[in-house]
Amino acid sequence: MGTDLHAPLGRNRKTGSRRPGVLRVGRIAASLCLFAIGGFSLYTAFRGDGLERARPPAAEQAANEQSGTPPTTAANQAANGIPRADPRSGANVEQTVTGDGSVVTKYSPRPRDGSGPVLVDAMQIGQDPRLAAQPNEALLEETAFGRLPIVGPDGRRPMDQYARPSSQARGIRIAIVVSGLGLSQTGTQRAIAELPEEITLAFAASGNSLQRWMQEARRGGHEILLQVPLEPFDYPANDPGPETLLTSKPVARNIENLHKAMGEITNYTGIMNYLGGRFLSDPAAMEPVMRDIRKRGLLFLDDGTSAQSKTAAVAKGTELPYAIADLQLDGQLDVNAILKKLDELERVARKNGQAIGIASAFDESIDAIAKWSEEASMRGIEIVGVAALSNDPKNPWRRR
Repeated sequence: MGTDLHAPLGRNRKTGSRRPGVLRVGRIAASLCLFAIGGFSLYTAFRGDGLERARPPAAEQAANEQSGTPPTTAANQAANGIPRADPRSGANVEQTVTGDGSVVTKYSPRPRDGSGPVLVDAMQIGQDPRLAAQPNEALLEETAFGRLPIVGPDGRRPMDQYARPSSQARGIRIAIVVSGLGLSQTGTQRAIAELPEEITLAFAASGNSLQRWMQEARRGGHEILLQVPLEPFDYPANDPGPETLLTSKPVARNIENLHKAMGEITNYTGIMNYLGGRFLSDPAAMEPVMRDIRKRGLLFLDDGTSAQSKTAAVAKGTELPYAIADLQLDGQLDVNAILKKLDELERVARKNGQAIGIASAFDESIDAIAKWSEEASMRGIEIVGVAALSNDPKNPWRRR
């Protein structure tokens, strides 16, 4: 009896039933698939740095607190049994200031602590984009005012963790900060949706739905700042809000109001003033506030609107990373006028190597910045986050 070449593979030509041999092969293949899936699940569950690292049990955390041992975090725990290390832990770093003020950094090798291989944690600037909307828990502390930023147990600062990475090239660099987000829902939504991800966004502490807007901005790739209300010269006729930092208030009250503002959101690289001409002109009022900001691993951005500001002197005295804006871009709410200001900002950057411009989340500002930014890269300009242009005592090569 001949073979029907057109009969379905694995079936009896007369009855149509599957052949026993083929059934056995199918069962074996299915078993292998299930075994592979189960094996992968066990692997991800038990590997040292699983896809999502678990926190230590509450008892272990309590014991750590009593003994003074730093809590287990993704920053200091081992992965696959290999200890983590800072990229510069295997080098001696010497910095020398030359006569013209330039900083020369010399690196020479030195043995790392311990023996055997280490896992070098190179994520010092920036954050994995897939996790950008979530804070690094090692850089937060629980307080009565919410979760406030702190320097991590490994020395990592929020201003580094949440900074937008830049190329570090020696070209023309410009930072543009759009402020006042959270005060207007439509303006905030437009800024996040339409501005290029290179633009830094500043959220007003008195705004609404800040946590949601922060997460959207971070998912979109933006570096963000927190705006804290400071006393203007015409206060109280011009009142930034009930928790404004005032020169007449005790230091403890100003720090309390600062912490209330800081607890509104997470994932920001620094603090920016909201108004504040009088406060920024008073070193005695500024110094304790600036020290607290530095202690928490943040930078301070002065919007540059007050000619009497003492930001530079106080920041240097407290070793606070800081920056001062060069131009206010939207003093005149007209797209063409703002475009001219952006061209002026470019001229400042070409002269000094870099520049910072400030605008508010008005429709005209968003339209002009979005249009100008599209053409900037073709002229050899890199738009960076404001942290990349800060004067940072810890990283002198950032100095302006």
